[in-house]
Amino acid sequence: MTQLPLLGWREWVALPALNLEHIKAKIDTGARSSALHAFALEPYRKGGQRWVMFAIHPEQKHTDSVIECHAPIKDRRLVSDSGGHKQRRYVIESELLLGQTLISAEITLTNRDNMQFRMLLGRTAMNGRFMIDPSASYLQGKLSPLSCL
Repeated sequence: MTQLPLLGWREWVALPALNLEHIKAKIDTGARSSALHAFALEPYRKGGQRWVMFAIHPEQKHTDSVIECHAPIKDRRLVSDSGGHKQRRYVIESELLLGQTLISAEITLTNRDNMQFRMLLGRTAMNGRFMIDPSASYLQGKLSPLSCL
């Protein structure tokens, strides 16, 4: 049997298509979907397709750094957060790099300013690809800007 890559309860993730070289993500097997911090969301049309522009503060506890992102809208869904509150969110699909593994994941966009992590990686994105050690952190290491190319 092939050994699956091991993740800790938090890891560095890159989203190259969104120009995010590295962002800390909480690995959350209790959450079905993945979520990315986003604010100033503005839907628009590009070539007949629905897109969304959004801004992100990529670093925890820092709002001075802002990255503008653009992505096609895959869906808009009603999502329940950990407190049971329901919110209609835009859903995008993006490739993300976790260590040496490149995966495609559906990601909901929501304001996570009050949360400790700018990204939450849910179990659907990780399904069958990783093993998780909840006592460890950053087992995949910090990504360098060159690893996103």
